[in-house]
Amino acid sequence: MTSGQADLSDAKWRKSSHSNPDGGNCVEVADGLKGVVPVRDSKSPEGPVVIVGARAWSAFIGLVTHGS
Repeated sequence: MTSGQADLSDAKWRKSSHSNPDGGNCVEVADGLKGVVPVRDSKSPEGPVVIVGARAWSAFIGLVTHGS
């Protein structure tokens, strides 16, 4: 799925809890879209968005949080 297939005009973006408070290297995700998680660079909110399947995102976060 590409961002052209998802309406993100009303997306509620939130920064990672691990984002640098000085504005560096921040990832944002949007919640509330059925089955997908949009991901973008907070320094470039008008830039590209990667759309990840919700199950894949959950597995990724689990691995990042808890290791293998």
